Amino acid sequence: GSLKLDLAQYRELAAFAQFSTDVDEATKKQIDRGARMLELLKQGRYEPMQVAAQVAIIWAGTKGYLDDLPVSSVGQFERAFLSYLERAYKKTLTAITREHVITDDIEKSLEKAVSECKKSFTVK
Repeated sequence: GSLKLDLAQYRELAAFAQFSTDVDEATKKQIDRGARMLELLKQGRYEPMQVAAQVAIIWAGTKGYLDDLPVSSVGQFERAFLSYLERAYKKTLTAITREHVITDDIEKSLEKAVSECKKSFTVK
């Protein structure tokens, strides 16, 4: 769906931007979001991630909740956010697994969780 299309557009824009010095702000934002999404998709070897955790962090990225983070801090935030979800929002992760979709209630819960996590997150 959206992730595949977003990444395809990112790659196309990033390739185009290499040859252009005049990139508008909207294009720059789209390129930056694509770079963040690529960071989210990186996974260590022999470090499997639960599907619900993958859904939660990719949701945060596609909804723009990571747009204000430096690309170099995305992995750090991902670990902090997933740890926070495990501690404080276990029911939300369980609901994602059970429902197989992001319902309105799950989305509200994820919005609250990402907002709370970002308040205590510091870039290292």
